[in-house]
Amino acid sequence: MNAPQVIKMYAAREEIYPREIKGRYASLRWVCVWLTQLAFYGLPWLSWNGRQAVLFDLASRKFYLFGLVLWPQDFIYLAVLLVMCAWLLFLVTAVAGRVWCGFACPQTVYTEIFLWIERKIEGRRSARIALDRQPPSLKKFSRKSAKHLAWGAVALWTGFSFVGYFTPIRMLGTEALTFSFGPWEWFWVLFYSFATYGNAGWMREQVCKYMCPYARFQSAMFDRDSLIVTYDAKRGEPRNPRSEGGCIDCSMCVQVCPTGIDIRKGLQYECIGCAACIDACNSVMDKVAQPRGLIRYSTDRAMAEGLGARDIQRRALRPRVLIYTGLLGAVALAFIAALWLRTPLKMDVIRDRGSMGREVEDGKIENVYRLQIMNTTEAPHTYRIRASGIPSLNVASDAEVTLAPTETRAVPLRLRTEHGKAQKGSNTIEITLEALDDSAIAVHEKAVFIVPR
Repeated sequence: MNAPQVIKMYAAREEIYPREIKGRYASLRWVCVWLTQLAFYGLPWLSWNGRQAVLFDLASRKFYLFGLVLWPQDFIYLAVLLVMCAWLLFLVTAVAGRVWCGFACPQTVYTEIFLWIERKIEGRRSARIALDRQPPSLKKFSRKSAKHLAWGAVALWTGFSFVGYFTPIRMLGTEALTFSFGPWEWFWVLFYSFATYGNAGWMREQVCKYMCPYARFQSAMFDRDSLIVTYDAKRGEPRNPRSEGGCIDCSMCVQVCPTGIDIRKGLQYECIGCAACIDACNSVMDKVAQPRGLIRYSTDRAMAEGLGARDIQRRALRPRVLIYTGLLGAVALAFIAALWLRTPLKMDVIRDRGSMGREVEDGKIENVYRLQIMNTTEAPHTYRIRASGIPSLNVASDAEVTLAPTETRAVPLRLRTEHGKAQKGSNTIEITLEALDDSAIAVHEKAVFIVPR
């Protein structure tokens, strides 16, 4: 009787040593690395109107985005911005497949940086494999130590820059020199550094294969006309080292793959679309004087029906893509219009619940309010307070108030009207706040004026 077959639910990770490759897509990936990291590391150091250009100041609940100041009431703008980014990602995926994963995703970018450091210290692929197989030695220890120190330095700088988006980075830099971070700053700098070091240095393709949810559901956005990295099996098979134009089975496409897959087995969810295998295959085709394109960007329909580049481009404008583009364009226009028409002044009217309408010494009826005023601009303004809705209604307290840039202040307000001018009970009134130096900056709020019965 045969023994029962044991199925293991866990497979140990096999170390992957991606070979360095040069080519059009490798250059494009490094362009993305430079652009994204210049933006990420550089933005916190950019000044705007005498302060940090991009700062999410959670303590004072203000988000500074260059000349725009967003308050908690403006979170709708950030929410819409995130929705637009997600929609753009869907559109790009429907048209060009996993280009985000292969070229601009932080996991790809930092893995590329860490791999570059590894190559500089430990050498090329064969040297790294040999070093790992060597028994412990001083040379191996020194190289491994140097690599991890370099990784740690990049990770710490990344964590420091990340926290610099939430705490003024120049102040953070001063604190770093004296190790005087606050508890939350220590936590987030070390947490983000550890995440960068672990994900890019150790886990690498494991993040894409097992942890990233986007890798799992993005295939639902593909259709037969989405661009994918694909192997032309009609041309390549059967593989033969002496093949003319076909696959010579050199395995270069496998050696350069950061996730260790063989693209010749067809589209796999582990493929992040980095196109390293295209560069590798093209370089081999050049060496054997055969046409490029055995592995290339193409579509499932083009591979099945033998369509050319012009047919692929024409099918890119299909209903799904046009709908995505139209909706994204409409939301973007609405978002820009909302920002353009946004009034940089906010006011909340709060009735004094401890004092209903009362008759004061001159026989008038008085109601007391508290105005919560927010100047959301980066310039000081003097505002005039007015009230309407009842004949003879006037402001009995200070009718003008000056606020500094981005200041929030609670202002007491007393409104009075002559006896008999308003009906007994509640009366709807309107309180207006307008800037003296710019009539376009004005807000109007409804309120209730109580007349004792």
